[in-house]
Amino acid sequence: MPPKLPKPIQELVRERAKHLCEYCHTDEHWQAVRFTIDHVVPLDLGGETAVENLALACFHCNRRKSNKQVVLDPATGQTVPLFNPRLHHWNHHFWWSADGLLIVHQTSIGAATISLLELNRDRIIHIRAADVSAGRHPPTGDMILID
Repeated sequence: MPPKLPKPIQELVRERAKHLCEYCHTDEHWQAVRFTIDHVVPLDLGGETAVENLALACFHCNRRKSNKQVVLDPATGQTVPLFNPRLHHWNHHFWWSADGLLIVHQTSIGAATISLLELNRDRIIHIRAADVSAGRHPPTGDMILID
């Protein structure tokens, strides 16, 4: 297990991510548990503990991602890279459904990441619904599909 990251690095990662899980875009502020700092390229695959290789991740996304770097696109069966928040732009691969409850893929990377990380699981949809009614979701700057 890697040593605990210094607090200033943890806070830098949180602020860079605007306190959003960099995969499902859930806001850490409204969750009971603080999010984890993910090694985008895991240490066991040659990744480093450097700010450029760190991302904020909710527990569920971090656990489902594990050390995976590639995944199968469910539509084509082809191997594609997993969404990498240090290399990819979220709005290029994902949009929100018009009601803000579902993450919709725009690319095969998006589709495969939604599938692997279960970005539209029932529990997170319920959390999003509560956040929509409170006016704090979807996050500012995220693209929304228009009916």
